[in-house]
Amino acid sequence: MTSPTTPALVVPEGAERATFAAGCFWGVEHAFRKHFSGKGLHDARVGYIGGDAENPSYRQVCTGTTGHAEATLLIFDPKQLPYAKLVEFFYRMHDPTTRDRQGPDSGPQYRSAIFFHTPEQEAAARDVTARASAQWWDNGVVTEILPAGRWWDAEEYHQLYLHKNPDGYECPSHFVRNFPELK
Repeated sequence: MTSPTTPALVVPEGAERATFAAGCFWGVEHAFRKHFSGKGLHDARVGYIGGDAENPSYRQVCTGTTGHAEATLLIFDPKQLPYAKLVEFFYRMHDPTTRDRQGPDSGPQYRSAIFFHTPEQEAAARDVTARASAQWWDNGVVTEILPAGRWWDAEEYHQLYLHKNPDGYECPSHFVRNFPELK
């Protein structure tokens, strides 16, 4: 579903979807755009995934009772930007060791999760997760790896929120860590 002013999702030929939940979606979307625009990222939008509620609103998701996570949906060119690189960046830009929490934001809607769209994405997500957990996070990663279900776009005012509101709230857990390359 899209709000009346959110443009329909366009997936160019050869592009893929990637969906990540890492706490407040404003900072997650902003970080992915900042690091990958012009480098294979076609689009990013924020919304809700992983729950049972139909057509959830932000207010509903914030109650923590819908099962949905605040998430970011990426449209990317896998020839320019490999999926594994997106997963690695995901583990650099948030704290995947806190269950249902990022910084001061708590509740199941702020969980760390990767929602895969293909078996190949699942395999890459599991591989990168195992290596990042062992090498960077002292084997403490609690990220869920789940099949992508129905996506719901967040309301228009959430889209590009930090671009439109440069001084808006950004979770203090969202910053790129300077980890060594994964082995």
